[in-house]
Amino acid sequence: MEYVLIIIAIVVFAVVTAAGLVVGTRRRGRAGTAAPGHAPDRPQPGTDYPPGVGDDAEVPRDSPRRTVDTVDLPADLDIPAPPTGAETGLYELELEKVPELEVPAPAAGRLVRLRARLARSQSSLGRGLLLLLSGDNLDEEVWEDVETTLLVADVGVTPTEELVASLRTKVKVLGARRPADVHVLLRDELLAQIGTSTDRTVQAFAQGRPANILVVGVNGTGKTTTCGKIARLLVADGRRVVLGAADTFRAAAADQLETWGSRVGAYTVRGSEGGDPASVAFEAAKRGISDGVDTVVIDTAGRLHTKTGLMDELSKIKKVVAKLGPVDEVLLVLDATTGQNAVEQARVFTQAVDITGVVLTKLDGTAKGGIVIAVQRELGVPVKLIGLGEGPDDLAPFEPEAFVDALLGDPPD
Repeated sequence: MEYVLIIIAIVVFAVVTAAGLVVGTRRRGRAGTAAPGHAPDRPQPGTDYPPGVGDDAEVPRDSPRRTVDTVDLPADLDIPAPPTGAETGLYELELEKVPELEVPAPAAGRLVRLRARLARSQSSLGRGLLLLLSGDNLDEEVWEDVETTLLVADVGVTPTEELVASLRTKVKVLGARRPADVHVLLRDELLAQIGTSTDRTVQAFAQGRPANILVVGVNGTGKTTTCGKIARLLVADGRRVVLGAADTFRAAAADQLETWGSRVGAYTVRGSEGGDPASVAFEAAKRGISDGVDTVVIDTAGRLHTKTGLMDELSKIKKVVAKLGPVDEVLLVLDATTGQNAVEQARVFTQAVDITGVVLTKLDGTAKGGIVIAVQRELGVPVKLIGLGEGPDDLAPFEPEAFVDALLGDPPD
């Protein structure tokens, strides 16, 4: 009997529980649905209060959706200006400014403008000779001093002997003893030794093609810097230039040359470090043709004139470039401070690549201006350019008259 009562109680509890669940579900359904035109039994999201998390998931929504095209902005809406870089903490990056190209000094008359740079050479060569030859008694001792002065100035043995012999004769015949007369006499003799009729023009222009200039020399003479200064000279004359960095043995050479070129708008062709110099020279000549420039200037690696293999490499570079067009100039860069050793260097380089002109650098820092005479007399190669300082426009076309006038200074009264 007890078991029957327990079973009946369990059944009654189950029935009551099920009835409660059904009633609760029906009430929730009536509370969430309202008849048309009537408000719902509870506040609705989006209508009676801002919707919260999860409200959008209820289906169906009681508030109608509004599309963008049905929403109008108020006429008096105040739209704030966008924040500045300082307010947001962000700053616009300034565009890198393209550097303005430099305008090199005109090539014409540079030597005249740089006359003061030859002051050191004046003191030993020009003024020293004037002082000796203007003395009251021109005995053998004085003539020996004249000869010594010329030799110390690196004029060379043979040119010195010829110059002294000519001076002896003219002083005896003309009787030139006043300082002004001696100045004129000495000026004429120096010009005769240097030569005034030689063509010293750098062949930087060729008809229908770029002119090719090869720059050679030993280490430390300033070849790469000279190439950059030559580019400035040519640009100053209105030429368009391509530079070839064929010095592939020195890592900084190509960078240095490219920097020089970028200042005046000259493109630089370069290769990999340790690469074939001849291939770089060839590509530079090829680029000059494709760009239609006036001149291609090719820098080469410094080499000792005693190294046969390196000298042969210069010949190879010249032959490779010549496949695209003749090499119009082979300029040998010499350090004027090395004196007679520079003459020996010039002799060996001439045998290797047929030097057409000489560039004398560091002439402002030496009292040996006579090297101009020595190089030309010994080799028959004209000095075409001289370096008179470290400034970018301190390379000047060589003008014999201006050079001698700078050595001798102003004529005495």
